Amino acid sequence: MKEISIGYMARRTGLPVSTLRYYDELGLSRSNRNTGGHRRFARSEIRRVSFVMAAQSFGFTLPRIKDLLSELPQNRTPTPEDWDKLSRVFRSELDEKIAGLEKLRDTLSGCIGCGCLSFSKCELFNTNDHLKTHGTGPILLKAIPK
Repeated sequence: MKEISIGYMARRTGLPVSTLRYYDELGLSRSNRNTGGHRRFARSEIRRVSFVMAAQSFGFTLPRIKDLLSELPQNRTPTPEDWDKLSRVFRSELDEKIAGLEKLRDTLSGCIGCGCLSFSKCELFNTNDHLKTHGTGPILLKAIPK
């Protein structure tokens, strides 16, 4: 199998070489070293890196993306069936994110009116006013690091 250079991988994915090195160090992609010590990638790694980019754009963390990618075979190029299996898990998590975003969209005016996100009427962040046990005022906003 012919391997590709990190420069070629960068051109194909649109990512900087430094990002590709970082992904490789995290185990999000896999490379081999040639006799000169340069990273060489299987062509199939382009698809893997593209998945990382897509998952990140939907708000998935790199550790979660690594977990998802661990479902792919490590000893061979993933088949369409392998990617389909992974996409079912990915889709399920995307559906959860979409449901949360829809709930936020549909309750946003109430949250903006609330301001502190800790009033008893806030069903998004303070169901049944559970934050009252933590004190008064804008509990959630106080907890946000500055």
